Amino acid sequence: MQSPKKGRLQRLAGLLEIPQDIVMDLPRITMLGNKQLLVENHKGIIEYTPSLIRIKLNQGELIVSGANFTLGNLQIEQILVEGTVEEIRYDA
Repeated sequence: MQSPKKGRLQRLAGLLEIPQDIVMDLPRITMLGNKQLLVENHKGIIEYTPSLIRIKLNQGELIVSGANFTLGNLQIEQILVEGTVEEIRYDA
């Protein structure tokens, strides 16, 4: 169930036309085919191997499996994963 505070934030974001990912601290995930995955608004890397990456999010984690993973760009709030993405799972 959603908290009253989150409901108010969602309504405020809609009224002001502000993206909800900014207001509610949600991740933004962008893929380019199955070759690149950009994750914005993350909380850090939990695990990194050439075939598995686990990324901490505000609520849960993002689990990416595939092959030949490299980190093309690692910044405070943004990670670019390059390689062959086979599966993405969001665990809350």
